Formats: sequence, structure tokens, C-alpha cells
Amino acid sequence: MEPIAVDLNVVCPPAGRGPVTTGIPFPKGALPDATRLQLRDAAGAAVRLQSRATDFWPDGSVRWVLLDWIAEAGKAPYRVTVGEPLAIEGPEVNIRKHERSFAHSREPVTIATSEVNTGSARFEVGYQFPFTPLDPSGEIPQTPSGVLFCVGNDAGLECQAVTVTTEIEEAGPLRTCFHLKGFLSTAYTPQTPYAEFDARLHFFAGASVVRVELTIRNPRRAVHQGGLWDLGDAGSIDIKGASLTFDLPAGGGTATVRYSPEVGAPADELSLTDELSLTDGLTSPTNGFSWPFELHQDSSGGENWRSTNHLNRSREVPTRFRGYRLKAGGQERTGLRATPLVTLSRGEHAVGVVVPQFWQNFPMAIEAANGVLDLQLLPDQFGGVQELQGGEQKTWTFAVAFGPDATPEALEWFRQPARAFASPEWYCASGAVPYLTPKAADPNADYLKLVDSAVEGPDNFDAKREKIDEYGWRHFGDIYGDHEAVYGTDARPVVSHYNNQYDPVAGFAYQFLRSGRLDWLRHMEELAQHVIDIDIYHTTQDKSAYSGGLFWHTYHYADADTGTHRSYPRALLQMSHMPGLDPNSPQARRSKGLYARGGGPADEHNYTTGLMLHYFLTGRAQSREAALGLARWVIDMDDGRKTVFRFLSRADTGLASQSRDDSYHGPGRGSGNSLAALIDGHRLSGDPAFLAKAEQLVRRCVHPNDDIARRNLLDVENRWFYTIFLYSLGKYLDYKAGRGELDRMYAYARASLLHYARWMADHEVPTLSRPEILEYPNETWAAQDVRKSEVFKFAAKHATGPEKARFLERSEFFFHDSVSRLTAFESRTLARPVVLLLTFGQMHAHFQKHPDEAAPPPKEDVREFGTPEAFVPQKTIAKKRAKLLVVAGAAAGAVSVLALVAWLALR
Repeated sequence: MEPIAVDLNVVCPPAGRGPVTTGIPFPKGALPDATRLQLRDAAGAAVRLQSRATDFWPDGSVRWVLLDWIAEAGKAPYRVTVGEPLAIEGPEVNIRKHERSFAHSREPVTIATSEVNTGSARFEVGYQFPFTPLDPSGEIPQTPSGVLFCVGNDAGLECQAVTVTTEIEEAGPLRTCFHLKGFLSTAYTPQTPYAEFDARLHFFAGASVVRVELTIRNPRRAVHQGGLWDLGDAGSIDIKGASLTFDLPAGGGTATVRYSPEVGAPADELSLTDELSLTDGLTSPTNGFSWPFELHQDSSGGENWRSTNHLNRSREVPTRFRGYRLKAGGQERTGLRATPLVTLSRGEHAVGVVVPQFWQNFPMAIEAANGVLDLQLLPDQFGGVQELQGGEQKTWTFAVAFGPDATPEALEWFRQPARAFASPEWYCASGAVPYLTPKAADPNADYLKLVDSAVEGPDNFDAKREKIDEYGWRHFGDIYGDHEAVYGTDARPVVSHYNNQYDPVAGFAYQFLRSGRLDWLRHMEELAQHVIDIDIYHTTQDKSAYSGGLFWHTYHYADADTGTHRSYPRALLQMSHMPGLDPNSPQARRSKGLYARGGGPADEHNYTTGLMLHYFLTGRAQSREAALGLARWVIDMDDGRKTVFRFLSRADTGLASQSRDDSYHGPGRGSGNSLAALIDGHRLSGDPAFLAKAEQLVRRCVHPNDDIARRNLLDVENRWFYTIFLYSLGKYLDYKAGRGELDRMYAYARASLLHYARWMADHEVPTLSRPEILEYPNETWAAQDVRKSEVFKFAAKHATGPEKARFLERSEFFFHDSVSRLTAFESRTLARPVVLLLTFGQMHAHFQKHPDEAAPPPKEDVREFGTPEAFVPQKTIAKKRAKLLVVAGAAAGAVSVLALVAWLALR
């Protein structure tokens, strides 16, 4: 085998140096050990490298590896090779455990903390949240020179962070990450959390900069009375202000603020003379202090900054002015979109902050006085409180620098985070994501044009955001669902949130891997963070069908209104009574059916593959946790022991396999998404419970001897989604084959896929060839048909001879028919059809080049699988048993009465 070499390009600020983290794949068997990697720059000079395996091939070799190094502008491309690690001298991140004692309520208390030495600065982690910078001797300064975290609600309630657990999540010589968990409580009720927090602190060798990922979470359940999840729910909490305040040691005279509000803007200076510190009582965002320096981003700065997308629970838009205001030394100026970099220095001490996505996550503010630098994550200057809904959280990523790195020059690297990536040829050839072909080698130009409309042309996804101002801490990262606005009658655009339907996080990842274009990577990262924070229901206090689940997109053809990202707005219920509303309009018909369905997470909207790929590409632990949580949700929602019916039946609920309604448990969207999530969960964790549940769902939903005609799959409006399950079934077979598990279950799934593919080959036609059977014969149906093409490809791998040729022909037909029909629509660039082609269709170029690709047969020639058995969900069993108990109770009561009568008669 030729020596393995991977070239990595780096896009970074034009000058300086700083940390880079990226994940790259390796072919099966190419990398036996993640530590056996070397890195050299473009000149051939050796560079220190930290590497960790995040995913393995079934043979134990590394499939994905996470790389960390300190990159320098102008030194790319870097080359990674397999070999013995190079011994290179340089600063390292060192950790020393120790104990800290202090007086608490007149009693001595000792806690375990960690001292982190990067070679350039020292920090203490585990005492004052989130960390305390130490002086050069390693001693804790006498003044409160660390960080204070404050939260206040509309009543002025003050909360402080209490760290409960501190874990070293990543330990390495170049980057070490601490994971802190805790809660926010008031001084009056310290044991009653107001909210929870998570923080990940990244320390880098030779740097005094700490990258912080800080999450505030409301762990309460939503009340969602009547199936509605709107703003104003009783499970929400109000936050008036949330800030991180950095205090320089007292003394030293005049302080200097250096600030650059936008990327490319030169740094200005301001001298501050009025002494201020945390010891003066600056612990609340509501104390009315007038900061001599203040930069406040009140809205996105876009043309539609007053969009109704930003309605609060009172149905008011609280943004007060467009863009940001900068006050410095009595002077005020305005701008549109700030990505600020601010440092505060006095004598030998300095602190600086930079927030890469500042304006996108408005409202935010940075303030400074002589001795204090304040980062307002949720500023009190904003009009009104911020409502954190039940199970909702928000994560902010920013960097804090001290001492020598607290300069605009050093922090610029963190304002424009560097991106390192391999070539499309390497990503695709590795096989880590199957069936990918570099876009440059894909001959399907019409398909690629539709796909690239997400990042090119006048209706790209960035342009869509501007239409409804899809910005702000709750909205940024999501896709505007403009396909839901086609029946709108107002002059203003219908606000609709996409919430990762059909997994565009994965679609963005596929397109990035195929093209190397960083726009795709950016969209993947932004949407993944939004999904993790806002679309997942972060509570354990609701029923198992909801807790930990993923919310649906905005209800079809309706405005999100105060429902935000939780599917069903309360206002929709009132639409059927609105004067002048056509009772046959899509909006009226939807509103009438709302009571029957209700809201909340459900199995039909559960997507994990994009989050898994995001973890592999970036190393973000949050994404891994989210994907595993959604896989665990599949098991929990189906567990009959967790429901109110458990006293009558412990059978499975069926909530993990139902689609459209609770009576259908065949191949469908719910069962298909559940199956895919369980496969991803098993890959990420190795937990056998995930694979066992996946195989249970396969047996429940399909059988090699199914009477497919009875499934009524040609009822497109109610059964179109069966191909989602068959697609996931193909992924399941690939997963089993890759692991060498060619067992009876593999044979069962294989036979089932072939059985359904034969039926499809005989009966399936393009959906839009029968427009009369559709309620809305629109562009989405054309895009959905591309999935039929993928199912035939999976089936072709398991077929031989004329049958294989027929499946490949059907695959080719449906691919080109789907693309040509969609291309003919003027509405072809709407969000939903484009997302479908981002996620499906990339397999086609691979099979054009490899039509003979075949999957291995089962080890046993299994031909008898018994007869299909109908699944009966827990609720059905429980209702029957309840009726029997009522009848039995009535009969027992009658017998008792007769016995009493007889006894009385004999007296």
C-alpha cells in the first residue's frame, strides 16, 4: 500500500496564528491508531499535532479522526501522513489537581479544582464560574478578578452560577476541554435552580485565550395545554439579562479600551478614568449604571429587522432600532451588523472578548468601564424580557483573552475562526460516507444546478433568511420554509420555520464533502446548533413521547406567529372564525384539523445523521450528545413501562413506528426515521440496545411475505412516505454488511427490501403523472420521487441478473424524471424541494460509475420467514383490557347483589 498522505487547506485571517480543529476520514484499514499521524506545513516543517479517533471501522481501524494544531497564516496546505509521532518541543496544556478551602456559612469548605497551565497563562477551573485567571505565580488574586455570571428576570431576581460537576472532556497537549455543568439560583433559594447551564472551556497551548461554549437551559416541561406550545406557556422562564463580567485587579490608573465593531474595521481606542470593579456591587444587569463604552446590537440590521418573526408572547415586536449603537467617550454612532472585538487593558493587566456570531444572535451587548469588561449575552437594554420556553436552551460561543493575547491582533483569529478541510476527492474516496462522488466528476448537471441553488443565485438560503429576518438567538441557523408561504394572502411574508425536515444538516454535510465549498460547512454548523438548542425538547419532566424529542416544522401553510419553532400556533385555531376567510382555503382546512392532531415532538420528525456527521467533522460534543439523545428517545417513546397505560399493559406503545396515525405501523416516515436514528445511535455508542430496537422495528414494519396491496401504498396522500422506511432499510443492510453480520436478520431485511422493490417496479409511477389524486400537486412531489430512485439502488445491490438490471433502469428513470419535472417548476428553488435534493440523489453518480456494485449474500440461505404478524400497540391492548375489567366488575357486582338478595330471602 502506498503511503497515506492527506493535504489540508486552511482558510483563516490573513495574518497571525491560532488553533485549528477539524475531523477527517480515513479509508478502512489505512489508520490503525489515531496517534500515528504526522503533520507538516507547506514548507515541509514539522508541526505539533493532537489527534483522537471519533469513529472506527468494524475492523478496528480509524474511520474519523479529530485533529488539533496551531496553524499560521500562509503556511497551508498542511500535510498529514501516517507514521510514528514526531517529537516536537513547545508549550503544552498541563493540568494539576488541587483543593481550595474557603469559609461558607461560618463553616470551612474544601472543593477540588484544577489548575490549567497553557505555557502562556494559568487558570483555575472548578471554583468561580467559569474560571479564574491566575497571576504569574499561580496564586489566586485577592480581588475578584475572575468571571461572574448573572441572570435576572423581569422582577429583578438575581441569579448566580453554581457549578455542580467539572469533567475533563478532552485532554491533550494542544487543546484541553473542560465540561462544566450546574445551575443558576438566587441567593434566597440557592438549592432551587432557576435554570441550568452547560459550559465547555477550551484551553490552547501557548495561548492565554479561552474559547467558551456556554449554554443556558430551561429544564422545565412546557404545559402545552390543548396541544399548543406557544410563547407565554406556564413552563417558560423570563430572563431580563444574562452577562459575563470580567474584573481587572484594582489600581493601575487609566484603562484603555480598544474596539473594532465589524470585521475589517480598524481598532479605535478610548481612555477610561472612573474606577469600577465588581467589589463596587456591579453584579446585576439592572443596576442602571451608565457604561462609558457600550456596543448594543438590538436587531439584525437587515431590511426586515421589524419582521413579525420576532413577536413576543404579547404579539409585539420588541426590537427598537435597526442594527447596533456604539457609545464611546460621550460619542455615539450606529451601524448595521457588528462582529465586535473589544479589549480592556490597564497597566500589565488586560482582558478581551470576541463573539464571532454577534449580530446574528441579537440582542447582544459589550460594555466596559475602568476595570470591568461586561459581555451581555441577553442584554437588559433590550425592550422587555427574553422568554426561554420549557425545554429550550441557547448556546453562545465566544473567546476570552487575558494578558499578552488580549489584543485585537491576537483575537482576530477567533473573530474569523479558521477552517481546515481536505479535498473532495479524499472525502469521497475514503468511503466514510458511502456513495459520494466529487461534484467535479458528477455528470448530472441539471441535478447539481438544483442542489447549488441553495448557495447560488437570487433565492439562495442566505437570501431566504433576509425575507423574514431569520436571525436572533432563537431563529438563527434555521431555514426559512418559504414553500409554506405559497398560499399566503398578506403583503407581508408568511413566517415559517423548517426545523431540519429531511435532515438538511446531513444534506449540507454531503455537499461540503463533495465540493469542499465552505458555504456548505457554514450552513451545516449554523443549522446544527439551532437544532440542538431550539428544536430539541430538553426536558425529562414531560411524557416519554415528548421528552428529549425533536419538534416539527411550522404547520403547513400557516404563519408561525407565537408558536415559533414548536409547530402549531395558537392563532391558527382562530383562523376558521376569521371574517372573510375562505373555508376551503389551505389555512382554514388546516385550522379545522388542528384539534385532532395537537402538537409536540413525534417519530415522524426525527433526524440524527446530520448531527452525527457534524460531530465527526468538527468534534462538537453537543452534536454527538444530541444524536444519541434522539436515538434514545426512540426507545423511550416506545417503552410501555413509561406510560399511564402500564398498569393495564407493558406492551410497546407503537409511537416509534406509527406514521400519519396510530393505526398504521408499516413502512412509513415515523418508522423510517426511527430506524435511521437507532443505527446512528449504535454507531456512535456501540450500545447493543440501539441495534436490538432497530431490528425489532424492522420485524414490526415489514415482512418478506407482506401482502403489499393491502398496505394501499398507492394512496399517495396517506402512504407516500413508505419509501423513507425502505431507504432506511437499505442503510440498515449496509450497516449490517459493513459489520460482517450476515445473519438471519440480515436475510430477513434483505428479502423484505427485494419484495417491496419488486412491487415498486411493477406499480410505481411518477407522482405528478397522477395530479388528480393530489390535494396540492406542487414541486415537492417531484422532489420526493428522487427517493424512489435511491430505494431501487439499494435493492439493485442485493439483486442479480435481469432483476438487478431492471432495478437500475427504474432508478435511472425516477432520478431523471424527478429532476426534469422539478426543473420545469418556477418554484423549484423553494426550501423543501431543494433540501430533498441536498439529502437524496447524491448516490446517483456513484452508481452510474459502479453499476455492478453488489452487497454480500446472507451466510445462511434462509427462505422461510413465517407469516406476517400484525402489531398491536399498547393503547389498543389497554383499552380492551379496561373494557373487560369494567364488564367483569359489573358482573361481579351483579353476582354480589344476587347473593345478597338470596341471603336476605333465607332469613
